[in-house]
Amino acid sequence: MANAFFSPFKEQMLQAGVNLSSGNVKAILVTSAYTFSASDTFISDLTGILTDGRSPNLGSKTFTGGVFDAANTTLPTVTGSQTAAAIIVSLDTGTDSTSRLICYFDTNVTGLPFSTNGGDITITWDDGANKIFNFSG
Repeated sequence: MANAFFSPFKEQMLQAGVNLSSGNVKAILVTSAYTFSASDTFISDLTGILTDGRSPNLGSKTFTGGVFDAANTTLPTVTGSQTAAAIIVSLDTGTDSTSRLICYFDTNVTGLPFSTNGGDITITWDDGANKIFNFSG
């Protein structure tokens, strides 16, 4: 699978149905038990979420020229002996059945897949032109 957006998120973006600026944007680590489906909508659609595999809210979010970026994020003390195969970015409402999926990353991410050891996991977002994601074409 290649990196991709979830289709329901794209539809909501076109209808002004999501606000990444004021929303709680988070990263989720999933195992290979999750198979990407563009039609997945909410966190409740996911399988294989790592125990303790959800980040705090992404900080220092920016929206410049169609590019979304944020500070690198650390997931504290992720339970050991798990293998993270992909990162999913979500808009978290506090309830899995209403927390919207944004995008999926499993390629061109340094270190993926990786095994957890009970320590912190830091996600370092791309410092190039694309950052977390880029709508500027």
